[in-house]
Amino acid sequence: MGLEFLIKNDQNIRLDKYLAGEIENMTRAQVQLLISEGQIRVNGKAVKASYLIKTDDLIQVNIPEPTLTEIKAEKIPLDIYYEDSDLIVINKPVGMVVHPAAGNYQGTLVNALLHHCQDLSGINGTLRPGIVHRIDKDTSGLLVACKNDFTHRALSKQFINKSVTRKYHAIVHGIIDHNVGRIEAPIGRDPKNRKLMDIVDGGKNAITNFLVLERFKNQTYLELSLETGRTHQIRVHMKYIGYPIVGDPQYGLKKDISPFGQYLHAITLGFIHPRTGENMEWSTPLPDYFKEYLEQARNK
Repeated sequence: MGLEFLIKNDQNIRLDKYLAGEIENMTRAQVQLLISEGQIRVNGKAVKASYLIKTDDLIQVNIPEPTLTEIKAEKIPLDIYYEDSDLIVINKPVGMVVHPAAGNYQGTLVNALLHHCQDLSGINGTLRPGIVHRIDKDTSGLLVACKNDFTHRALSKQFINKSVTRKYHAIVHGIIDHNVGRIEAPIGRDPKNRKLMDIVDGGKNAITNFLVLERFKNQTYLELSLETGRTHQIRVHMKYIGYPIVGDPQYGLKKDISPFGQYLHAITLGFIHPRTGENMEWSTPLPDYFKEYLEQARNK
């Protein structure tokens, strides 16, 4: 896989640190290994990991694709909501990563799908077969995977055209006093920590709508719908307006630790079936730990 980064302004940051924040699921040590192997060049030349990137630098990264034998099919139980010869809809549990990445080739949803299906689309390469969209590791809920390139391309267009229904339930800190809201704020890499996202000038357009379902003593229970699908969008937007998601280890309150991560569940997924033209929609119950937390909040 080849990547290019054109630096628009001085960053005063080491090459390895910058790329570790820009390349999804890649650690600084893994970047340093690629640099030592000559897989990363700046302006066409090999440089050290300590190189300080400058304006107009062109960084070229070659990430060798693993062989298919590295991504093994694993017999991992799947909570299947729908399946046919074109696609499969899964209720992903909290704690499961969607697809393998460098240094993490086991226990993912893709490993489980390869064992179950064996005929996933190949558009996203050997690391992400069938994956047309993602939800975070510690976000539970519904996700669709594609079994062929026709379905993958058609569903990708629906995501781009914002015609896919995606609703989430979340518990946030603080009392939101208005019943409905719309958050429109651009999302990009956090300049202070490039592994995280933030509201930044020049970021990608991002829109989240929310509806208050219930209010508790110090928290609010929400339903959220996405018009766009940026990385960590709901989590970043809720932090931005001052109501971070409960249990979020990256965007939440300090020392707000939960064994389940953020209380965020992809509860509804809907789209037009690419083959049949049928409008299809599924909803999944909240996980038990989520329901238990709601009951505790109601009783405080």
